[in-house]
Formats: sequence, C-alpha cells, structure tokens
Amino acid sequence: MRKRFLRLLPGFLVLLLWPLGIAAKKPRAPPGCAPWCPRNSVCINAIACRCHPGFSSWSGEIITSPVDSCDDINECEPPLAVSCGKFADCQNVDGSHYCTCSPGYGLVSGATTFRNESENTCQDVDECSSRQHRCHNSTACINTVGSYRCRCRRGWTPLPGFQDNQNTTVCEEMSFPTWTPPPGIQSQCLSGFFERVQDLRRRFTPASAQDTVQDLIQSVDELLKAPGDLETLALPDRHHTVTHLLSGLEEVLRTLAKAMPGASFTYQSPAGTELSLVIQEQGHGNVTLGQSHARMLLDWAVAAGSAGSGPAVAGILSNPNMQKLLANASLELDPERQAKLEETHESPLYGVQWRLLSAVNSVFLSNTNTTKLDPKVTFAFSHPPEKPGTRQELICAFWKGADDGGGHWATSGCWTLGSWNNSTTCQCSHLSSFAVLMAHYDVQEEDPMLAVITHVGLSLSLLCLLLAALTFLLCRAIQNTSTSLHLQLSLCLFLAHLLFLTAMDRTEIQVLCSVIAGALHYLYLASFTWMLLAGLHLFLTARNLTVVNYSSVSRFMKKLMFPVGYGVPAVIVAISAASRPDLYGTPTRCWLRSESGFIWGFLGPVCAIFSVNLAFFLMTLWILKSRLSLLNSDVSTLQNTRMLTFKATAQLFILGCTWCLGILQVGPAAHVMAYFFTIINSLQGVSIFLVYCLLSQQVREQYGKWLKRVRKTKADSETFTLSSRTMSDASRPFMVN
Repeated sequence: MRKRFLRLLPGFLVLLLWPLGIAAKKPRAPPGCAPWCPRNSVCINAIACRCHPGFSSWSGEIITSPVDSCDDINECEPPLAVSCGKFADCQNVDGSHYCTCSPGYGLVSGATTFRNESENTCQDVDECSSRQHRCHNSTACINTVGSYRCRCRRGWTPLPGFQDNQNTTVCEEMSFPTWTPPPGIQSQCLSGFFERVQDLRRRFTPASAQDTVQDLIQSVDELLKAPGDLETLALPDRHHTVTHLLSGLEEVLRTLAKAMPGASFTYQSPAGTELSLVIQEQGHGNVTLGQSHARMLLDWAVAAGSAGSGPAVAGILSNPNMQKLLANASLELDPERQAKLEETHESPLYGVQWRLLSAVNSVFLSNTNTTKLDPKVTFAFSHPPEKPGTRQELICAFWKGADDGGGHWATSGCWTLGSWNNSTTCQCSHLSSFAVLMAHYDVQEEDPMLAVITHVGLSLSLLCLLLAALTFLLCRAIQNTSTSLHLQLSLCLFLAHLLFLTAMDRTEIQVLCSVIAGALHYLYLASFTWMLLAGLHLFLTARNLTVVNYSSVSRFMKKLMFPVGYGVPAVIVAISAASRPDLYGTPTRCWLRSESGFIWGFLGPVCAIFSVNLAFFLMTLWILKSRLSLLNSDVSTLQNTRMLTFKATAQLFILGCTWCLGILQVGPAAHVMAYFFTIINSLQGVSIFLVYCLLSQQVREQYGKWLKRVRKTKADSETFTLSSRTMSDASRPFMVN
C-alpha cells in the first residue's frame, strides 16, 4: 500500500505546481498600476487604464472599472467615416484602417493600399490592354470606366442563353435569318423568289454580307417588276404577301447590317430601289440618312434603344415598284382625322380613294420597340408634283399589318407637316413602311333641296312665331302661366331661327363667328329649356285635374320658369366657353366643333330634354285617358276626339320630341331621315301658332274682334274721307259757262 502511494506522489505534485507555473509566466503589473487593465489598453495608475489608439470603451478612453473592455473603433463607418476619395474603399482592421482602390482601378504608383484621400491616385485600369480580362476569344474586350465588357465581334452574335456586352459573353458566327414563304399562298413567282433567298442563306458568310444584301434587293426588284401570278391572287392573299415581304425584308436587313464592315452603306439597284444604312458603336444626337426617294431624321438614342447590344443600326429601304401588289388596299383614317374631315365637309365620310405617289419606304432599327417613339421621327418623301383638288389631300400613311397576316394603309400616329413642290414632310411616333398617298374623300354633297326646305320652313316658322308672340302679348283673354311659357319659347325660337338663317355662314371673321356660335348655342338651349318647362307644366296640369289644384301649379311655375328658362342655359354656355373657347366656330359654319366631344355641350342637354318631355307626354296621355274614361260618353263627340288627338300629336312637335330624328341619321336611311328631320323641325313655329292660336276658340274670337275693329276703323276712315271730299266740293264757287 505504501509503495503504491509513493508511486502516485509525483503526479499529485505536478497538479499542485501547475497553477503556480502559469502565474509565474504571466507578467506582473508594474508597481502602482491596476492589475485588471483589459486587453488593448495600458495602465495609467492603480485605478485607471487607457485604451490603445484605435480602440475605445463604452465609458470613453479612460477605464476605471474592471468590467470594462477596449473594443476596436471602425473608422470606415459613421460617425468617423474616413474618406478615401474617389474610386476607393475604406478597409477596417483592429486598431486601424487603410484604403484600397475600387475594383477596376489602381494606384499610379502600383501600391495596393494608402491611408487617406490625400494619398489617393486611383485611376481606371485598362483590363483590355493589360490583358487582365476574361473575355472569350469569340468576343472583343471593350474597356469601360472601372470595368470592361465583352462584345461579339463584327459578324458574330451571342450564343443562345448569353447576352452581348457582358463579361461572360460567348458568341457564334452570324447566320442568315430564316425567311420562309407566307403560309397558304400559292404562287410560282413567290416560290421562285424564296428559292433564291434560300440559296443566298446557304452561301452567306459574315464577310460576304454586303454582296448578299445587294443580291437580295435585286431579287426583290425582279419579283416586283414582274409579279406574274401574284397579280391574280385574291386581294387578301396579295396584301398578306406584301405584309410578309416587308416584315421579312426588314428583319433580314437589320441582321445582315451588323456584319457590314463600314460605318455606313448606300446602294441603288438598277431598278431604282435605294438602301441607306448607318452602323455606329456609340452615337448621340441626330442622324440623317436616305437618298433621292426619302430622307429620315431621327435621334440616335431612338435607333439604339435601351438594350445596347453591339453596334446600333438604322436603315431605310425605298422601293418604287410595289404599286401592283398594293393596288386596291384599303385606307384606315384615324378617328380624329375622320371627325375633322366630316366636320369640315359637314357630311359623313363614306370612303377614301387613294393613289400612291411616292416609293414605299421601309425603316428598320436595332431598337425593335418602335411603337411609341420619343422624340418622333421626321421624314421627307419625294414624289411627282401634285396639287390637291376638291376633297383631296396629300397624306402620310403607313402599311399596318393585321392579326390575320393581311394589311392595309393607316394614318394613326403620323402627321403631315407640309408639302412643297415635289416633297412632303411627315412626322411619326412609330416606325413601319411609309408612303405618301393622294387621298380623295367621298363625302355626301350638300342636298340643295334640303337647303330650300330649311329656308322655306324656317321662314314660315319665323312668321308664325312672330304672330304667336304678338298674340300671347296682346290677347288678354288667354294670358296665364301656359301662355307665358309659350311666349318665351316663341321668342327664343324666333331669335335662334333668325340668327341661323342670317348669320350661320358668316365665317369670314373668326371672332365674330365664335360669338355667333355662342349665341346660337345659348338661344337653342334656352328654347329647349322652355320646351322642358312647357312639358312639365302640361304634365302637372293634367295630374292636378284629379285633385283640382291648378293654382298650386301656377304658383310653382311662376317661381321656377324664368330662373330655369334663362339661367340654366347661361351656366352651360359659360362653362363651355370658359373651358374651350377655341371650339366655337367651324371652317364652314358658325357652330360648335365636334372635337374632344365639345358638341355634347349641346347634344347632351337636348337629348336629356326631349327624353324627359317624351316621358311627360306619355304620362299626360295616360292621365287624360284615365280621366276621360270616367266622363259621360256624350261629353266627347267624334269631332272633339279628333281635335284632341290632333292637339296631342302637335305637342310632340312643340315639346321638341321630334329632334330625336337627328340621332337616326345613320346608315342607308340617313338621307331619308334628314328630310324628315328638316321638314318636321323647321315647322315647329307653325305648330305653336296652329295649336295655341288658330285652334283656340278664345284667340279666334279675339282675332274676330280685332278684325271688326280694323274694318270699323277702315270704314270710319273711308266715311271721313268721303265727308271731307263732299264738304270740299260744296265749298267751291258755282260757275256758269
């Protein structure tokens, strides 16, 4: 047992002496210093320590607590944020920091680090010339500020899945785009053309791009100069072929242009087709290109677009040989232009005949998103001298492909800026294939018979309205609320019709024409407002027959009619004139323009009024029918029934309900409805005079009294004249011969 204890004794001694050895290795604090100073600090005295430079504690630079510590200060972050200058980054380390140039930049001295902004000499490193790039051998290295990019070589294109101008770009040699015949078109000439295209595709190399383009244009010329069986195709198939040729040709030329060796290229074929190309790596500002058929001015930013994939291409191909295939294609005018034409000619537009004047000019760019361009592209198209005749206009049109593969001419997004001698300038907000057309508009000529009916009917209405107004003013026996309403209606209609007949065509002075249009707007709205009040009064009168409360209707209408009759139209006209004063007066009539829906400042209230009046009229008839059915059958004779029916029908004219015929002037029956509308509404004044004057027993009796008075006055005048003559004869001396 004792021997065993002696054998274990050295191990116990080692364990006991181990802590003493460690304590002996740790340096003792100098006399008078705090033994607890933390790491990265230095002793000051027995109760305080100081952090090393680049370190700090939560209590500051001086530490007085054994639990405190000295932590690294990050000089690269706020609040210190050491500035290393341009193209440099701050790097923090324990107790210090240093600056390095940003990736793609290096110090002039070749060193890798520096301390502060004053030592900054960072400049761009040309990775391409220093061969520090990783571009694939199918690309060319392009140095950029702070970096580089790899771009496909001229005549090469990125592999599928890669993008050009990236550090990882990999390219392959460019190939001729796939271009096949349009489906469903049976034509030997077209098949022969596409056989030549396939032959060009098989033989194509980027080095032969220029020759391939010239051969392709000549092949297109041969097809268009002798289209053969293409001319016998049905119109939809022929226009389908045109759309396919134009779009395919643009795509092929856009692709092959990127393999051209120079910065520009022009070519004129023996058949007169012209091609102009501009190819630029980087460009800015405006660029002009074109030849004798057409010239184009565009901003280079439009040509390049936002992708920036290799050199940007802008080109225009002018082909003067497409008339045969484009024959009988339709022309679609944009709605604003059509509305303006219909307003100018004051007639619906039934069709447009056109004639191709210029070459068909196809524009193609590297930027394929050309539907809404800003800034717009300007064109100058050459054509034989032409002077537009009556209802003719030189317009800029473009070939618009349809969803079914066909196409037609259209004008939306293009504006004609002007024509001089043998050139027309246009501006467009999109790109396609453009041409100048001579458009002849088929509009309905003004019917002279309608003009005669209008003048005769309105003249008769003016006479009847004047007689009705005088009757309402002078005949005391019929003066009541209804008479007052129809008096104001007669006055407004009289003034409106008089101004219409005498001043509607006074378009010589713009300001005067606008004033006349505003006055007509107000007078006709006031007339319709009085029609509405008349319809309301008629309905209330019929309704109150069942309750014998006519006096309340009279009081209500007297308070309401003048503020509404003249105030509401004034508010509508004031708002219209304040919002768009320039839309009063058209080139041929002093009336409201239809642009921007301005005409609805008149049509809206009128449609609402005749709809409400029609409802009032039908409800009045229903009330009267119910009321008359309660009376004795002897009360209503056949003659009275006919008279009531006639007066009820006449109310449709007086209340303006027949103005709804104007809405029906569409389609094949438009001409007939125009006659109905003109005849019926020009005799509205006659209806008022007939119903409220000639068919009124009280008015007829008053007319009789006035007639007797006139006859009596005439008789007294004749008696006085005869008596005066007798006395004169008696006063003469008697003479004997």
